[in-house]
Amino acid sequence: MPSREQLMKFLPWISTPVLIVVILAAWKLAVSLGVSRYTLPPPGEVWAALLELMRRPDVWTVHMRTTLVEAVAGFGIGLFSGVIVGAVLGRVVWLERAVRPMVVALQVIPKVALVPLFVIWFGFGMTSKVIIAAILAFFPIMLNVLLGVRSVDPGHRDVMTSLNAGRWQTFWALEFHSTLPYVFAGMEVGIVFAVIGAIVGEYLGGNEGLGFLVVDTLNALNAPELYAVIVLLAVLGYLLFFAVNVAKRLMIPWHESVSLKDIT
Repeated sequence: MPSREQLMKFLPWISTPVLIVVILAAWKLAVSLGVSRYTLPPPGEVWAALLELMRRPDVWTVHMRTTLVEAVAGFGIGLFSGVIVGAVLGRVVWLERAVRPMVVALQVIPKVALVPLFVIWFGFGMTSKVIIAAILAFFPIMLNVLLGVRSVDPGHRDVMTSLNAGRWQTFWALEFHSTLPYVFAGMEVGIVFAVIGAIVGEYLGGNEGLGFLVVDTLNALNAPELYAVIVLLAVLGYLLFFAVNVAKRLMIPWHESVSLKDIT
């Protein structure tokens, strides 16, 4: 008989197909009950539109590539800056308290409102989308890193001091490994926000990318193709999130967020 750990490991492979079947059944039922095809096209039409999109070279070489580059570049910038700022603010308490009002103010500003400014400053090209993606990814990463640095047990620091460990040794042996789970927690949120930032930037001021395709299909009142583009967006976001999750499993296999042994 399989153990509880084995069942938990294979549960997503069972539950995901079941949920997809349930959603498709509810979708077909809603269409059969008279929901407008312009509001909710049948799954078959969406599938046909998706296959048609996948056969178009420009979808992969232009639109998908543009959105992928914008999201990954923005995420990379947000990760680099978020780790540095979060680590500095976590170690320097007085600096964190001094800039906290500004950080909160910047965080609560709806980032969508900044897109027109970035379009004015940097044009309709890729730069403005990368910046908005980086800003959206920066805050969750920075806040998680700050929390991770602050969460290091002072007693462990005292042990490193008693062992005459230097600043670099303390960072590598203690702070780095203690903060990694928080970094990856921020990365999992940040990669999703980076994709959202790239799409919103393309939606409001772009002529390439999957966000632009959403606007284009909406203006053409092509509901099946609109849903098909949304499916592509979901697949892209899932693959990027999966890549971050795989990196987490490789980097911190010992942590309880990865191991199922500690789940009760």
